[in-house]
Amino acid sequence: MEVVILPTAADGGRVVADIVAAVLQRGEPVNLGLATGSSPLLAYRELIRRCRVGGLSFARAAAFLLDEYVGLPADHPESYRQVIRRELTDHVDIDPGAVHSPDGTSPDPVAAAADYENVLLAAGPIRVQILGIGTNGHLGFNEPGSSLASATRVKTLTRQTRADNARFFDGPNEVPRHVLTQGLGTISRAEHLVLTASGAHKAAAVAAAVEGPLTASCPASVLQLHPHATVVVDEAAAGRLANAEFYREIHEHKPAGQGY
Repeated sequence: MEVVILPTAADGGRVVADIVAAVLQRGEPVNLGLATGSSPLLAYRELIRRCRVGGLSFARAAAFLLDEYVGLPADHPESYRQVIRRELTDHVDIDPGAVHSPDGTSPDPVAAAADYENVLLAAGPIRVQILGIGTNGHLGFNEPGSSLASATRVKTLTRQTRADNARFFDGPNEVPRHVLTQGLGTISRAEHLVLTASGAHKAAAVAAAVEGPLTASCPASVLQLHPHATVVVDEAAAGRLANAEFYREIHEHKPAGQGY
């Protein structure tokens, strides 16, 4: 795992955009895994900017969302298929038909989860998976206690997660209680996991994921098992990392051309 500590969240957004841009610029078909929520927004805005002024293209990309609320209408502004359109895909040259998400409107969410897992398996590996982290350490919507080998399935959101997401709704009681989410085993099939976080409110979760024990109590700690994981955080989110100086030193002295 590489931990990249940067002065500001904007700096982190540029690094995450660098990672995504590097695979897009190869000009080959590529599968991208996209998170929603606030963590990746600065990276998405930077990618949009590069498409508009720098010639970056998503034309050969397919995108796969991590999760979706159960029961929200497909056109609800906070359904993740709408959020990702608003925040990224409507502003770049990706084929709308190449943007995939779990079907939260299905009358059979269990079957919808299995269907999405099969879509991911058929599509082949995700080249880069963008991830955020919840204040309780959740990854995707895999809440504490989730199996580290889990597949896409229906999950029940905790009170904490619903409270954290209440700002997008008219209070926590309006946040759906159930979601479809890629499992931790599903997420771990991606070739490169890129977790981004900013702000002091994420510091405890980041420290637990990076330096704590590998445990289902902190689902994001599954990154410790992955052969290619990058954690991009600002100074505030790095505030509880015991080995912060080590991470800074390693990043500063990386071999030229090594990349992330």
